[in-house]
Amino acid sequence: MPVVLETTDVTKTYKTGNFDLTVLKGITLQIHAGEFIAIMGPSGSGKSTYMNILGCLDRPTTGKYYLEGDDVSRLSDDRLAEVRNRKFGFVFQSFNLLPRTTALRQVELPMLYAGASNREERAKWALNRVGLSDRMDHKPNQLSGGQQQRVSIARSLVNDPVIVFADEPTGALDTRTSFEIMDIFQELNAEGKTVIMVTHENDIARHATRIIRFRDGEIVEDGPVLDRVFAKDELAKLPPVNAPAH
Repeated sequence: MPVVLETTDVTKTYKTGNFDLTVLKGITLQIHAGEFIAIMGPSGSGKSTYMNILGCLDRPTTGKYYLEGDDVSRLSDDRLAEVRNRKFGFVFQSFNLLPRTTALRQVELPMLYAGASNREERAKWALNRVGLSDRMDHKPNQLSGGQQQRVSIARSLVNDPVIVFADEPTGALDTRTSFEIMDIFQELNAEGKTVIMVTHENDIARHATRIIRFRDGEIVEDGPVLDRVFAKDELAKLPPVNAPAH
């Protein structure tokens, strides 16, 4: 598969008062189209900083970042915003939903920024894709945590991104809901989407095809998942949800 993302000697240094804090120390890495990557590491290891650079939410201090062969590490802020909206979808632990806005309108937002037509039609398609066709008119306070995360995933899909970034997407969810969310990511990956996920949970990382571990701003491990699990199988092992009382 072709290389979709590549970084060469990427560093990131933050100035904190009189000190320089280097959180990435020369990361060279290739990610191929269609991979499902889990980025792991303890707090402060640099994993989230690296994902933010890959997602064009931050810039490297030094080094090069190539997206589909194009050097994006020095693009203007406007061009970076365009790349983010056109090429990427983002899913966050905190869902990042507007409190007074229906699921349908939440999902339309990225298309609004992109000036896309047939927004409502595509938003309905995306919500149906994540199993929320009956919740389109619901606001966040009318949805469970898992349903809110599904809205977030639907929103990430509407511009048909090349890559879906997920930052601790199951961090606020219970076990069953976490597996349901991972099932969606595995389906998206099986359909050809590249998925890059930051997680601190080993059982969640095992749903990916490759794990990259960070420590102290460096990659200390990078390899395929040899004991990969599939969310559908994990869900089948859980006890059935109790039917509501009548």
